[in-house]
Amino acid sequence: MRILWVKMNGLWPANTGGRVRSLQILSALSRRHRITLVTTHGSDDDPSGLSRELRGCYRIHSFPFAVPKKGDASFPLTVARSWLSKDPVDLWKWRVSGVRELVKHLVDDNTVDVCVSDFLFAAANVPMQGRIPVVLFEHNVEYLIWKRLATLESNPWRRALFELEWRKLRRQERAICRSADLTIAVSSEDRDRLAVLAPGARVTSIPTGVDTSYFRPTSTPEIPGRLVFTGSMDWQPNEDAVTYFVDRILPRIRHELPTVSFAIVGRRPSARVKALAERAGVLVTGTVDDVRAYIAEAAVYVVPLRAGGGTRLKIFEALAMQKPVVSTTVGAEGLSLKPGEEFIAADDPERFASEVVALIKDPIRRHVLGRAGRTLVETRYSWSHIAQAFEAACEQVVTGHESTTTDSEHRAHLSRKRSAGLGGPRLVVSHHNELGRPHRHS
Repeated sequence: MRILWVKMNGLWPANTGGRVRSLQILSALSRRHRITLVTTHGSDDDPSGLSRELRGCYRIHSFPFAVPKKGDASFPLTVARSWLSKDPVDLWKWRVSGVRELVKHLVDDNTVDVCVSDFLFAAANVPMQGRIPVVLFEHNVEYLIWKRLATLESNPWRRALFELEWRKLRRQERAICRSADLTIAVSSEDRDRLAVLAPGARVTSIPTGVDTSYFRPTSTPEIPGRLVFTGSMDWQPNEDAVTYFVDRILPRIRHELPTVSFAIVGRRPSARVKALAERAGVLVTGTVDDVRAYIAEAAVYVVPLRAGGGTRLKIFEALAMQKPVVSTTVGAEGLSLKPGEEFIAADDPERFASEVVALIKDPIRRHVLGRAGRTLVETRYSWSHIAQAFEAACEQVVTGHESTTTDSEHRAHLSRKRSAGLGGPRLVVSHHNELGRPHRHS
């Protein structure tokens, strides 16, 4: 297959769960198919490193683009402008003219067989219901994240903004799922939610994977009483999770075990997260080169998420390193884990704290849980298996789309495929001269 893969917000370094998932699948697919990747990169991204990481890709086009973020001077204007659009702000701000024009050219030029919109927000730059089939890769049910955040927000003004955002996002997510030829979710729970959200849409699911050779048990000695959470600290559900943990759970744990410490490991911590380092027993690392060292030295891995969607790769990474995990139901959502056997589930602060305390006091129980988690990911969740499922889904979409064309169109299509072939020179375009900028949907 000739696959056009569109992913906004960069791919390298692989410092988010979404990037890891996409890179692993892209790397596997590029061994058997001709991949053209169109993406963007910000100031902290490395497009040259991406080209080295994905050597098997046929072409890589990466546009420099700085998306407005909370705290930026341009962010309030971006939010205000999105109110004038039917798009929610998280979709509107990812409309990049350079990406959209290149994708349209590649589709119109009949140089690809299928287009993958990686995350919902890439769909702002993808022609839906066009010449080629579109696969929407939904790492999360996006509107649900904002709906959950709205229910957790105590500030009336912010809660009103979140309410507006999730309702607009739900409307657009429904429309995009219906327009796509196939939507791939990352869990059966999300698959069912999307099927209910967009009746008539074709929705399937593939599980999350983990690199068990990279994330593996080490001989690093544990820091007694060390707890750890890893994740992008500029993602609001993660910010809410660590703040909630420090405010409502950690004090209960330290009341029982005063030497317990909590490491918050992840890139771009917000001012709110940085301020947590002033609290007793809390370490905020910011961006690190390798999260494995911090996971290895922890006694317990905690996932106190109250909002979010999709599945948490961080849990599989911790299990692969044979670490016991205590998580909320939302945190472990979408993962086929057995509570009490492969992780500990706890939703209220008192229960969460007591489970962590019990684990710290019981090293044998920690070992049993960690060993069970490692066995699970080794036997069921390799990336090669996940990529094969993704490949099969794309092939079915292409076959179904070809069968709906007329005989003459089909023959012409096959002729173009034969003339293009699957080989050819690989061109890496790391920097485009013009900065793609979002504009309001007309």
